[in-house]
Amino acid sequence: MSQQILIIGLGQFGMSLAKTLFEKGAEVLAGDKRINLVEEAAAFVTEAVLIDATDEAELARLEPGKRDSAVCAIGDDSKEASIICTALLRQMGTPVVIARANDTMHQRILQLVGAHQVINPEQEFGKRFANRLLYRDVIAETNLGEDLQLTEIHIQQAMIGKSLIDLELPKRFGVMVVGIRRGTPSRILQPSPSAPLQAGDNLIIVSSETAIPKLIKGV
Repeated sequence: MSQQILIIGLGQFGMSLAKTLFEKGAEVLAGDKRINLVEEAAAFVTEAVLIDATDEAELARLEPGKRDSAVCAIGDDSKEASIICTALLRQMGTPVVIARANDTMHQRILQLVGAHQVINPEQEFGKRFANRLLYRDVIAETNLGEDLQLTEIHIQQAMIGKSLIDLELPKRFGVMVVGIRRGTPSRILQPSPSAPLQAGDNLIIVSSETAIPKLIKGV
């Protein structure tokens, strides 16, 4: 059964999230107070509705407590509305409430009113892009926790022909290789500790954020 996800706020972030979730098979109910954005979203989500998310009665009609999760993606236009919406979603029993923050103070308030998770898309993108700019071998990053991330990097020249046992990456850099992307079309392989790495491999690594630059510079 596909997940049912409620998204409130259809700015650039909310719209992109709604479209991506729907494309990945989720049932997406999207809402905004701007009719033009609701009409745009209606072309690709399960249902799009015109709603004032600060109106308790209007929000209750969307039955957030019956959804798997809800995202309050209201942006810079109204911090007050995002705080009220987040608080109402929690009061209505939404299992998981994720809220978008614009700054540190906004994030703290959203946590205080009950958001299970607070995200700052611009800040997170800035961090990821900085690493992509500084370390050209980094292909993709995903945060797994406060100081843990999943990173895909191009294999370094000095690694080619060596095994993971030879490289001792956990001991030397505090990183764990959990997968190898290889071939065309590419496929992800479970790493064999004793098998030699090949030119063109991408390594999928779990580590702290600070470990990746040390690995790239130190191998």
